[in-house]
Amino acid sequence: MKIKDAMQRNRRLILRSAAGLLFAALPVGARAADAGKGLRIGVIGSGRVGGTIGTLWVKAGHEVMFSSLDLEHDRKLAASIGPGARAGTPKEAAAFGEVLFFAVPYAALPGLGRDLAAEIKGKIALDASNPIPRRDGDMAKEALAKGAGIASAEFLAGARIVRAYNEVGYTRMRDDAHRAGERLGIPLAGDDAQAVQTAARLVRDAGHEPVIVGGLARAREFDYGTPVFGRPMTAAELRQALGLKP
Repeated sequence: MKIKDAMQRNRRLILRSAAGLLFAALPVGARAADAGKGLRIGVIGSGRVGGTIGTLWVKAGHEVMFSSLDLEHDRKLAASIGPGARAGTPKEAAAFGEVLFFAVPYAALPGLGRDLAAEIKGKIALDASNPIPRRDGDMAKEALAKGAGIASAEFLAGARIVRAYNEVGYTRMRDDAHRAGERLGIPLAGDDAQAVQTAARLVRDAGHEPVIVGGLARAREFDYGTPVFGRPMTAAELRQALGLKP
């Protein structure tokens, strides 16, 4: 019996060690998401959308570094939010974050992709930036023609892109967070399954309901100028509008 008990204990130790090695081999975002722990999030573009969603994530227990072209603005924003919020340059935020959130004028994405190439490689990047021709010019027209999801993946090469938080205005994101009843639906699209699941978790943490549409090619279904763009809907209404199964 003693020999049998010892063999069983050794077997349990081996299994636990193997599980630990497997867990350690997972990407950082996957480990944190699976463990339910707070994530480190780098916000690139801390204006209305970035500031709003970043604030909701801090309140949900995540650590967020806000960045933009105005570091003083970012410092004031972080100070107003309190513990869990900090400020830095875009390069510092990209290095800090396990997950990144881009909310910038679309014309800025190509330059950010070049400047932050080393920092964003392999990381989950939620992209809320919209190509708007009257603001961003011809590059926005080209992005809309191929679909913003595909274009963003090209501009932010190496990152694991998920289109998110581009479809409704920041005031509804803020005012409808954690509302009673059916929550505000947020469409998501991405080619990396684990990245999409992490994005879905962050949408829930912000107090909204994720609606997974499909791969990056399908992000064009909620691009700027589409019938659903700018129309706040519940998750059920959004699924119906996009022809998704309940």
